[in-house]
Amino acid sequence: MKNIKILLAVICFIALPAYSQQSATTIDGLLDRVQQGKINDNLENQKRETEFRQKRDQQESLLADAEINKVNEEVRSTQLEALFEKNEAVNNDLQETLNERLGALKELFGVMQQVAGDARTRFDNSLTNIQYPDRSAFLEDLAKKIGSNSKLPSIEEIERLWFELQREMTEAGKVVKFTTDVIDINGSKAPIEVARVGLFNIVADGKYLNYSPETGNVTEIPRQPEGRRYVSSTSDLFSGSDNKIAFGLDPTLGGVLASLVGRPNLVERVQQGGIVGYLVILLGLFGVSIAGHRWYVLQAADKKVTAQLNSSSISDDNPLGRVLGVYEKNKTVDTDTLELKLAEAVFKETPELNKGLLIIKVISVVAPLMGLLGTVTGMIKTFQAITLYGTGDPKLMAGGISQALVTTVLGLTVAIPTTLLHTIVSGRSRRVTQVIQEQAAGIIANHSEKSSG
Repeated sequence: MKNIKILLAVICFIALPAYSQQSATTIDGLLDRVQQGKINDNLENQKRETEFRQKRDQQESLLADAEINKVNEEVRSTQLEALFEKNEAVNNDLQETLNERLGALKELFGVMQQVAGDARTRFDNSLTNIQYPDRSAFLEDLAKKIGSNSKLPSIEEIERLWFELQREMTEAGKVVKFTTDVIDINGSKAPIEVARVGLFNIVADGKYLNYSPETGNVTEIPRQPEGRRYVSSTSDLFSGSDNKIAFGLDPTLGGVLASLVGRPNLVERVQQGGIVGYLVILLGLFGVSIAGHRWYVLQAADKKVTAQLNSSSISDDNPLGRVLGVYEKNKTVDTDTLELKLAEAVFKETPELNKGLLIIKVISVVAPLMGLLGTVTGMIKTFQAITLYGTGDPKLMAGGISQALVTTVLGLTVAIPTTLLHTIVSGRSRRVTQVIQEQAAGIIANHSEKSSG
């Protein structure tokens, strides 16, 4: 009997949870605790069954109410459907009556709706919208009103639509000055006086402005067109003179101006050439400076040689005078010796007269070769960009192509004037040398005649 109690206690201890924080010390105590837990579970189950019955009764009551509401709503739905069909029939009759009474006006209102929509789109992108911003809302409301098929435009609205169209045509031929808020290149907004030239340009005093239809802002363009002739006429508009002013209009409403502004200036074009372009320019400046200096020196030598030809006294400040001085020192020698002396004197003067000419000639040859070097370098960059990124974005290739073209232009720009300068300077040098050689040959001939006589 004792073993059966122990086994029962172990089974109950495993199967049932503990109902107390304190542990049983004897088998009888453990059985009492199990009996107490069973009683508590029965009470809890009875309580739950009672609550379930109460909620079940409530659910049945709610279900009954829902059935009643369903029946009522079905009846109401049937009534509303009948009313809808009746109203739809009445609406169709009224619509037919409206269409019969409108007649040709229906087509007229359709055209008016289209005109109002098109005018709103055109006005939003027009420069006159800066002065008359409220007309867009009117045109939008008018188009919606006509399109609703339930309202007709009034005589006042029709007249205003005609007035807005007429005003736009009239403003297209006017030059109007007014004050509006303008955003400068620094981002600050301030009211200034501007001039609107028809529907083509809006300018300030010496500045071109840009109107953005999306934001409604008037902004100063980041860079003004190059050349005084573009901005001087904008200032003339504010001079208050009644004389005619030559002003270039932009019929593309900003496209031509954007292209003109986007064109790079001289400094930007040189920068596109890169380091090769700068080297070509430095080489050209060096060649021009040498040519200028040599032309100045040879011009002075030519004047002194010309003066020596017209003078009976010998001066050693010019090549001809120094050659004549050699003759004065060697009048008593024979003809062959004098010829050698004079030839030596002429040879001594020739290097000074030809100094720098070779450098100018070399520069005229090297400059286009350096331009060709820049061209090859630029094309290599272009092909590298094509290899990495493909040909989808032309901007990736623009840098290499710009360098390729600009360096070629710079090389030719340097080569052409240096070639001309070399021709001019070398011609002046040959002239002076020829005068010296002619005088030396004449001296030898006279000396030979005197010796033979």
